[in-house]
Amino acid sequence: MSDQSIVVIGAGASGLMAAIWASGAAGRRVVLLEGTRDGGRKILISGGGRCNVLPSASAPERFVTESSPHTLRHILRAWPLDEQVRFFEEDLGLRLVLEPETGKLFPEGNKASEVRERLLSLARLRGAELRFGVRVADLGPSGSGWGLVLADGSEMSAARVVLASGGLSVPATGSDGWGFEIARRLGHTVRRTYPALTPLTAEPAVHAHLAGVSLPVTLEAPAGKRKTVAHGGFLFTHKGYSGPAVLDISHTAVRSLLHVGARQEIYVRWTDLDGPSWEGQILRHRGPIEGLIARHLPTRLAETLCREAGVGPEVVGAQLRRDLRLRLVGLLTRYPLPWTGDEGYAKAEVTGGGVDLAEVHPRTLESRIHPGLHFCGEVLDAFGPIGGHNFQWAWATGRSAGLAAGTGESA
Repeated sequence: MSDQSIVVIGAGASGLMAAIWASGAAGRRVVLLEGTRDGGRKILISGGGRCNVLPSASAPERFVTESSPHTLRHILRAWPLDEQVRFFEEDLGLRLVLEPETGKLFPEGNKASEVRERLLSLARLRGAELRFGVRVADLGPSGSGWGLVLADGSEMSAARVVLASGGLSVPATGSDGWGFEIARRLGHTVRRTYPALTPLTAEPAVHAHLAGVSLPVTLEAPAGKRKTVAHGGFLFTHKGYSGPAVLDISHTAVRSLLHVGARQEIYVRWTDLDGPSWEGQILRHRGPIEGLIARHLPTRLAETLCREAGVGPEVVGAQLRRDLRLRLVGLLTRYPLPWTGDEGYAKAEVTGGGVDLAEVHPRTLESRIHPGLHFCGEVLDAFGPIGGHNFQWAWATGRSAGLAAGTGESA
């Protein structure tokens, strides 16, 4: 292969986007190498097989990084959300439809496979050579370009390399963290990695009897003067807790054990009612308290909270002792969630941590240490909330890296 070629490593969301834009930017040969037999496997499983392509509103302030938040916002702004939507609808011919209750954008046909196939087709149409079942064993500077050693022992050379190898989440899709190892070996700082957007567990599973119960809640994880808040669906599982709100706050729990070594408290507000509102309703209620709670919450959860508060099924509002009333109101508005762990990378939607954003140029995502090496996607130290934000990051970073590699542009 000519050393004027561009090699993209990884055919996930960011890698496919990088190949598309690298191929459209210049006449150089673009080769996309993918270790699995088909690529884009996380695209296929996202959104329950429907693929939540994008959010309907950008939320850079909700992204998490241990690098510079300013740099993160700069990277996201390189390809604004409305331009991304236009790309999918005009370049890919994939109409996106808003799901009003979640604010997510899905393909009109609700088929993740169509998203992947159209990305693959556009990459080929623009001239990229896609090679599946090819794993890269090593990568390093070679002369004025880059040398790659493949798992079968063969070698390749390239003028530029785009590292889109993904993270560690959902290893069944082919994610193995290889990109982190390569980045470290090349002298990059890799922020400590951890499973993010992952269900939490409880040992013992004190709420296993509520498995399957779901409802919208507000979760809060206080940390001194700062706190993390998540709103959305909450689901009891046989192992612990899941649902959008749990996934969005899970990184605070996981990081507390990894970085601090102390379990982060997470509190649940089960409804929109505050303490005084609940207390007023309880004092005015003439029937059993449990029935009142069940008007606002699933019956099994209402029964559980009443039992934990020491309130029997026949206790009437006016008869409830003040100490029990205050305890029940506390459990309704600030319930301490008894989590002890998480379900790890197997269930995590993304990987937290990664290559420090300070070590890449925000506009080109080219390494500040090794010119000609670009990073994109999950290998970088950033992730967003659920709802298409991580695809937004993948598309934006893939485009920036691919476009810069394709034009030969350096910062």
